[in-house]
Amino acid sequence: MITKFGSETALLLIDVQVGVDDLAHWGGPNGRRNNPDAEVRLAKLLDGWRTRELPVFWTLHNSREELSPLRADVPGGASKPGFEPRGNEGVVRKDINGGFIGTNLEIMMRRAGVRRVVVGGFFTNFCVETTVRHGGNLGYDMYLAEDACATSNRVGFDGTDYDPQLVHDLAVASMHGEFCTALKTTEILMLIDQDAPQLHRVQGNEWGSKVLKAA
Repeated sequence: MITKFGSETALLLIDVQVGVDDLAHWGGPNGRRNNPDAEVRLAKLLDGWRTRELPVFWTLHNSREELSPLRADVPGGASKPGFEPRGNEGVVRKDINGGFIGTNLEIMMRRAGVRRVVVGGFFTNFCVETTVRHGGNLGYDMYLAEDACATSNRVGFDGTDYDPQLVHDLAVASMHGEFCTALKTTEILMLIDQDAPQLHRVQGNEWGSKVLKAA
């Protein structure tokens, strides 16, 4: 069973910024992304948390890379319309993938009494995955809204163009059961109102953990 999400559960939205749509930058000349409905689901999660006055946190990427579309000094660094943080919500600017590295995100969450974290945003295999992995290792009870995340295709060292859905799916598979529990947005929205005895938490790396691994 997964128990109801309450005031100890934060929603952490990762890099919901205009620059994630510069797909030529992220995926090359044939740049493309998966999950065009990610923003719709992120908006539903955000509305659910705000309506119930649960804690909301954001990361905004301000890249070290000169040509990145995710810099504070270029248009791509702006928040996507409808995803502007409010004054009572925690915001950190980061210049690398992990939201906990070089920021005060952990301090803000600890002070707010946050023990459980629901994560969504961009990109699944970059900043989302790095932050989820680190959060799990810091001892947070991590949940990934997997259908409220998206990524681009990736071109391998040998020129192979890997489809964005494949990249996304492998990233989710790498996180689920080890660093977090992956859930659908509908399941997460249900959990802000009630317990879910039909769902199972599968995060690993914990004392006494009995997470079942695939054979």
